Amino acid sequence: MNAFLAVARAKGFREGARASGSSASGLSEAVRRLETQLGVRLLHRTTRSVVPTEAGARLLERLEPALNEVHAALDVVNGFRSRPAGTLRLNVPVSAARLVLPAIIPRFLAAYPDIRLEINVDDSFVDVLAAGCDAGIRYDERLEHDMIAVPIGPRMQRFATAASPAYLDRHGRPGHPRDLLAHTCLRGRFSSGAMPLWEFERDGELIQVDPSGPLLVQIGAATDLAVDAAIAGVGIIYLFEDWLRPHLDSGALEPLLEPWWQPFSGPFLYYPGRRLVPAPLRAFVDFIKA
Repeated sequence: MNAFLAVARAKGFREGARASGSSASGLSEAVRRLETQLGVRLLHRTTRSVVPTEAGARLLERLEPALNEVHAALDVVNGFRSRPAGTLRLNVPVSAARLVLPAIIPRFLAAYPDIRLEINVDDSFVDVLAAGCDAGIRYDERLEHDMIAVPIGPRMQRFATAASPAYLDRHGRPGHPRDLLAHTCLRGRFSSGAMPLWEFERDGELIQVDPSGPLLVQIGAATDLAVDAAIAGVGIIYLFEDWLRPHLDSGALEPLLEPWWQPFSGPFLYYPGRRLVPAPLRAFVDFIKA
């Protein structure tokens, strides 16, 4: 049943194997045995996709909360250990994996050596339970209302604009956000296809610009490519200040329009509030609160 759940959640045997730490062949054999035992096909399999049949969808609907309760019940024994143990699976964006977790993870693992941490990096907003994760990290505007949110990492961040001195010597330095429309800019696009505008704020005035340029990268997965291009003098980049900070400090990039850099609240660890909290997640929540 766990094998079926992993494959149905991930919509594929290979993807289910990655999420569950199993092998694709092992999941396939387990699902085949379950279908044989029940006498009904649970999954439609093609070379491109795996989706539940009507029977599989009905089983999935009832099975998911039932297995969650079983896992929660088994986790109760963790309370009798001297130290929490088990696996904690987190779904986080690239920015959190790069800017937030490095200051937390080494100390957490040192404090809880019996906990195994699995990090799934994903910049799309997903259902953490459907993704087979215990919790996620996202920013407040993307949190669902039925989730418990705990602040994690810096409580205030900013988006920064920068370019290489060589680029600015050739093309001039913008004095206002709207001047960016006359510059070569390096843009990012989410995997969903959405391409966020560049936002600036000063003295209560909010300005959004939609500049253009020769390079468009997928946000998260290819952001470092845009940073390298900016350092090489290709154009102007707009990114987390913390991400650009080493290059600003070294002089490889020059800050632009700093009085207009827009601050925003830091990220949150979020998890469902309608279920028992597993011991590894409870330990992680207590750790970041402390």
